Amino acid sequence: MTVKQLFDTHKKRLANFLDSESEAAQTLLIIFENIKGWSMTDILVRGDDEASEFVIQQTEQAVNRVIEGEPVQYIFGKAHFYGLIINVSPATLIPRPETAELVDLIIDKYKGISDLRVFEIATGSGCIAVALARNLPFSQVDAIDISDKALDVAKSNNELLRTNVDFKEGDILSLKQPLSPIYDIIVSNPPYIARREAKEMSSVVLDHEPDIALFVPDDDPLKFYKPILTYAVEALKPGGTLYFEINPLFADDLKKFMLSQQWRSVDIVRDMQRNNRFIIATR
Repeated sequence: MTVKQLFDTHKKRLANFLDSESEAAQTLLIIFENIKGWSMTDILVRGDDEASEFVIQQTEQAVNRVIEGEPVQYIFGKAHFYGLIINVSPATLIPRPETAELVDLIIDKYKGISDLRVFEIATGSGCIAVALARNLPFSQVDAIDISDKALDVAKSNNELLRTNVDFKEGDILSLKQPLSPIYDIIVSNPPYIARREAKEMSSVVLDHEPDIALFVPDDDPLKFYKPILTYAVEALKPGGTLYFEINPLFADDLKKFMLSQQWRSVDIVRDMQRNNRFIIATR
């Protein structure tokens, strides 16, 4: 079997399971990248070469696991995010494109400014924190998460990408107020999916990604935003900026709450899919 035949065979198999042929091809590319370090160009150049038994076996095993419902990122423990390859595990969410857009919003405003103090709350894999540390020159980035296992992954990314993020254990619901304002930027992508939305979600997500990082109670969808806002009032420097990734269903409710708490210039920002996905506010 040639490399091209191997690729085409499994692309067809995956296309019957995944949403589209393009998603199938992208998933296969991730598999080949992890098994052999091949890019799409490599696959095309080597298309007429005979695939080794090792590649055939490893590809089939990975494809079978994807078809059984396991995210390909968890199979290899790697995910692409903001031009980086980061470690992930079932203790962390797989980074979404929307979260990369959140990083973009921050970097667009602060690029070229050095010596910033940044705090990420509910860091998970640490993808936001390390991406900001890589792109904001000489910034000091702190990040917290309640999960020890997630923090282990975040710290591994800190080491892998040679950033200097200070990762610590911390609970959103019991943030300790600082004695004085210390941060230029506070950013958070906390759990925000209402439990009632689970029935509309993919079993791939529900069966594999951490429940604790996904859901909030139906009767308290702003559960994690409110304590962050209370903390940020004291922790942000004058003119500092707060960035949230949000559930579009509760964007208006969150903005109204923030305005009632004397936040100014509270802006809802759409993502590339035209959903109300982010809130940006200043003190």
